[in-house]
Amino acid sequence: MSMVPPKNAELPKQASLRGRFAPSPTGDLHFGSLVTALGSWLRARSQGGAWIVRMEDIDPMRTIPGSGERIVAALNAFGLESDEAIVWQSDRLDLYESAFKALKDRAAIYPCHCSRRDLVQFDGIHPSECVGRRKTRTPAWRLCTHDHPLEFNDAVYGPIRQSLRGEVGDFVLRRADGVFAYQLAVVVDDAEQHIDEVVRGADLLDSTPRQIYLQTQLDLPIPNYLHLPLALDASGHKLSKQDRARPVDPSDPMPALHTALTFLGQSIPPTNRVDTLLTEASERFDSEAIPRSAHKHAAMRKD
Repeated sequence: MSMVPPKNAELPKQASLRGRFAPSPTGDLHFGSLVTALGSWLRARSQGGAWIVRMEDIDPMRTIPGSGERIVAALNAFGLESDEAIVWQSDRLDLYESAFKALKDRAAIYPCHCSRRDLVQFDGIHPSECVGRRKTRTPAWRLCTHDHPLEFNDAVYGPIRQSLRGEVGDFVLRRADGVFAYQLAVVVDDAEQHIDEVVRGADLLDSTPRQIYLQTQLDLPIPNYLHLPLALDASGHKLSKQDRARPVDPSDPMPALHTALTFLGQSIPPTNRVDTLLTEASERFDSEAIPRSAHKHAAMRKD
């Protein structure tokens, strides 16, 4: 499925930045996903960059047939069109296999039979060695971590510091059922697509040190990171497709776009046209105005 540059904001001939929006096709586009898509689009466009959509459908157990196509259609209705052909992770397994083999050749990963029950005594943090009591089933594969703190600077949340060994432990890169983990796939994809900056929800802030560490292990470039505040429902829980968050209405995009801009701390241009709204919003975009705290989606109905 090939996409063309949107009419509402022409891509510069030599884009200086490459951003992306990478939803999982597990349901229709909801407000939380729209915030992420809009925030990443505005960030890229405000710096004269390209914006790319990637479908993270690597987990067949979670993927809902047809939802990816509906997400793309909804994004298009909101004026958010990918500047390049959309790629699907399910078509890129050879890339993940190659990265997995490289780590295996370096002895950076090891087979592990640990179950969640085995890790209860360690508070769920893997102890850097397999303590699994059942050795007959197919193992998962974990990446060896170290006890040195890893630091990075997020464009919204500032300096972030995490000890992988103490706070996460050795983490899975390939599950026992053979499915590659999100952490490996996203790192390989961002590098292969030359993504300069990753803009996504703050629920993935904790995963970033793992991805940066994996990038160093694979000798891949490390992009910049900007995490957006989470949209919460009326009960204070993160909006998600799994929780059946109400989809946004592609047939009437302006109300949701206005709410999303306000959510991101941005001003609303005085226009009734989607293309003009996006163009002017990108010209006015101020990342310093993005709030750090999660908050409730003001337009979320409580019924």
